[in-house]
Amino acid sequence: MPLDHFTTLGRSGLRVSPLCLGTMTFGEDFGWGASEAESDAMMSEYLDRGGNFVDTANIYTGGHSEKIIGDYLQQHDVRRDSIVLSTKFYCSLFPGDPNGGGAGRKALIQQCEASLKRLQTDYIDLYWLHNWDQTAPIEETLRGLDDLVTAGKIRYVGFSDIPAWKTAEAQTIAHFRGWAPIIALQLEYSLLERTSEGELFPMAQRMGMGVMPWSPLKSGFLSGKFKRGDKGNIDTKRTGMVGVPSEADYDIIIAVAEVASELGVSSASVALAWVRSRAGVSSTLVGARRLDQLKANLDSIDVTLSPEQMKKLDDVSKPKLNFPAENNETLAPMLAFGGLTVDGRTVPSMARLSA
Repeated sequence: MPLDHFTTLGRSGLRVSPLCLGTMTFGEDFGWGASEAESDAMMSEYLDRGGNFVDTANIYTGGHSEKIIGDYLQQHDVRRDSIVLSTKFYCSLFPGDPNGGGAGRKALIQQCEASLKRLQTDYIDLYWLHNWDQTAPIEETLRGLDDLVTAGKIRYVGFSDIPAWKTAEAQTIAHFRGWAPIIALQLEYSLLERTSEGELFPMAQRMGMGVMPWSPLKSGFLSGKFKRGDKGNIDTKRTGMVGVPSEADYDIIIAVAEVASELGVSSASVALAWVRSRAGVSSTLVGARRLDQLKANLDSIDVTLSPEQMKKLDDVSKPKLNFPAENNETLAPMLAFGGLTVDGRTVPSMARLSA
């Protein structure tokens, strides 16, 4: 599947590449990112391969990521309408200013205007609420976003890292008010982080939202550079911040490496192929600090896992989900339909309950 085999994002008419270029690493301001030249090279690599989806945020390298993207688009004469450009709001760039961040009307409008200036564009294709602002009424946030859509400053609305119940509430309000709906969710998802399968995934699928996993390699844990028993330090400043895999993580890391060996590809390619193949996933965020890393990640688009390999990875990484997710998946269907086939699923029977 090439990058230019597009998918529709959620219940919308927005077509995006199956891999989205994540740009949290653009800029060296936080001490571990990519230089401007390396960032430009990664933009060129992604676009030259046919990708059309670039994601950033106002907080990434303190706004520098957005600036790098804006400069690139201007200097390389990229036709703005040919790409889907998304950014996020919520995080404050102005310490001490209570309205410098968050999702109130004043905050979200000024953050949008600032992002437009850094990106050097008239509009943002997909504008994400980056986190849940528990101090702002969700109606205020949604109406502010709808106003930005009406003004032509943003095209679509997305939510990132927000509880399923709050997202469902917001989507219901937007529907009944006739405001711009939430078309996509960004959430952490990988073979080492699957708990979103309990609430967020089914909610998204039923409410018309595409799922965009971030950190599909779990901060590099699934990249292949970690091996059980290694005592040396992994040479990356980000690893110093996020730690190292646990012993339980290594069971999954080893299974990924075994599948990679069978296919003759990298562990990263296997981990990305697994995420990309999951039901509900529309586009997967991939990023890197170096061009060679990005090339390797983009190469994963050509990797297909067999049913046996998928089952092996599914089984070794099976998560323990919050109540009542597992109860609803196993016990509840047996109580209602035990021994029957409903909607193509045969439900195991159970002993009849005595009165």
